[in-house]
Amino acid sequence: MVSSATRPRPDTYPEYRRGVLLGATAYGLWGLFPLFWTLLSASGALETLAHRMVWSLAVVLLVLWWTGRFGSVRAVLASRRRLGLLAVAAVLISFNWGAYIWGVTNGRVVETALGYFTGPLVSVLMGVLLLGERLRVGQWLAVGLGAIAVGVLAVGYGQVPWVALVLAFSFSTYGLVKKLAGVPAVESVGIEAGFTLVPALAYIAFLEATGSGSFVSLGVGHTLLLVAGGLVSTLPLLAFGGAAVRIPLSMIGLLQYLAPVLQFAFGVLVFHELMPPERWLGFAIVWLGLVILTVDGMRASRTPRALEAPAPT
Repeated sequence: MVSSATRPRPDTYPEYRRGVLLGATAYGLWGLFPLFWTLLSASGALETLAHRMVWSLAVVLLVLWWTGRFGSVRAVLASRRRLGLLAVAAVLISFNWGAYIWGVTNGRVVETALGYFTGPLVSVLMGVLLLGERLRVGQWLAVGLGAIAVGVLAVGYGQVPWVALVLAFSFSTYGLVKKLAGVPAVESVGIEAGFTLVPALAYIAFLEATGSGSFVSLGVGHTLLLVAGGLVSTLPLLAFGGAAVRIPLSMIGLLQYLAPVLQFAFGVLVFHELMPPERWLGFAIVWLGLVILTVDGMRASRTPRALEAPAPT
């Protein structure tokens, strides 16, 4: 349910429905990623990541040209602060993409889903540690449950679920940096990909020169899949950008769980990853924390601003 403060007017319902459809498309595509990246397991995580960076830039440049938005890119490039923040974002998303591809191609799809389930809890925690925000009781309870879940899952996996933690912390920090930069999605991704272009091309060239690359050695089909990684990476981003300007953040927050739900389902039902009782318990605790966090956020969004107590100075 959308709060009265954010409920769309009757004349905006078509745009609202379009926004929900775009948001569901974005998160649905992200949820389908395991099915695509496993097709590239023969290339290895690092080579796949390098090609993803190169071909994502190609697709974004095409979109920028088609929409005539190169002028806004130049404006960003003229700002040292924004450029520095996007350089940090490029490093963070490289870690995130690399960890995700490694997890998917090494039989840890369920753990990648855990990373994106715990992402919202990490974002709340970072608000306290980095931005000095004060948490409500429900938020503290959700974060505490997340910490307990990590401990339970560490027992279930026999080690700390590092793939999930890298995904959660890198993406949450990435979101924070992007928020501070304040650059539109397509322009931001284009600049981030530009930062990674040289090392990505250098790594691909090294692999091909030493005969260990897979771009042309595994057939035309594999080559096309590597190139398609750029389109696969960019399409959900464009859909998300369209959703973000049409629907409230509360709806975005609900839709974001679609991706890890699909990833979890694929990990269990398609890739048949083991789920012993300890893992089910850990996931159940995470899901409980997310329910509490979502309900708390919806309650807060319905609180009239006039009734909210101002923060003490």
